[in-house]
Amino acid sequence: MSKAIYIECYSGISGDMLAGALIDLGADREALEKMLDSFPIKGFKTEITRVKKSGIDCCDFNVILEEDNHDHDMEYLYGFHKHHHDEHSYEHYHHHHEHHHDHDHEHHHHEHTHRNLADIAEIINNTEMSEHARKITIDIFTVLARAEAKAHGNDISEVHFHEVGAIDSIVDIAAIAVCFDSLDIDEVIVSGLYEGRGFVRCQHGVIPVPVPAVVNIAALSGLKLHITERFGEYVTPTGAAAAAALKTKDSLPEEFTVKKIGLGAGKREYKTPGMLRAMIIEY
Repeated sequence: MSKAIYIECYSGISGDMLAGALIDLGADREALEKMLDSFPIKGFKTEITRVKKSGIDCCDFNVILEEDNHDHDMEYLYGFHKHHHDEHSYEHYHHHHEHHHDHDHEHHHHEHTHRNLADIAEIINNTEMSEHARKITIDIFTVLARAEAKAHGNDISEVHFHEVGAIDSIVDIAAIAVCFDSLDIDEVIVSGLYEGRGFVRCQHGVIPVPVPAVVNIAALSGLKLHITERFGEYVTPTGAAAAAALKTKDSLPEEFTVKKIGLGAGKREYKTPGMLRAMIIEY
C-alpha cells in the first residue's frame, strides 16, 4: 500500500493556500510555531483561522505585516478597488483602462526588499526546522530563482527576488516546507495547475497571465498548465514553485482511498472561490 498527497489545483495554487491545506491535513502545529518563533526577520505575525469559501470550511494561513495589515493585492495587481473586481469589471478594465491607473507599487502590501538566493539561504539556515524542511525550502526558492533567471536572461546567482523576496512569501514557503515535512509523506501528485488569463501588474510593469515565472516553472519542471476562461491570476509563482519542488508524480492512480482532506483558503477574491484541496490517499 502506497501513501501520497494529491494537490488538486482546480482553483489555482498560492503559497498561503498550500500552507493552509497542509495545516488542515494535520501538519505539526508545534513544529510550525517553533519555526515561526525562531524566524530571524521580524515585523510580522501569523494567524491560522477558519473561513468559508462558497460555504466550504477552509483553513486560512495568514501572514500579516506589522506596518500594513491590509491586503492590497487586488488593488495593486489590477488597478482598481476590491469591491469592483468581479470578472466583468476585470475584463472591462483591461480592455479599456489599462494605462489609466498608475498606483505606486510601494502601496502593495509586500515589503520591497530585494534578496538573492544566498540571502534567502542565510535566513532559512538561521531558522529552526528539520534539515529535510530546510532542504525543501531551499528547493522551492531554487525553482523560483531558475525561473526568474530564465525570464530575465540572468545567471541564477544574479537573480534578486522582488515580491517573492518579501517577508510574507518567505514565511509562506518555510511554512509549507515545515508542514509537509511533519506529515512524513514522500509521494506528491500534482495533475495540473488551473490558471486564469488577462493581465496583472508586477515590479516591471503590466504582464500577461500566466506570468513569466509561472510559465518558466511549468516548462522547467514539467508541470501541466490548464488555461481556463476565468480572468485573474490563480497560480502564483510561489504556489507553482512549491508544486514543482514537491511533485513526484503527475497523474493519479486509477483507484485510491481518501484518508484525509485538507482545504486551504486563498486571499484574492474572484468569482471562483480561492481554495486548494489536498488529500492524503492510499492506493
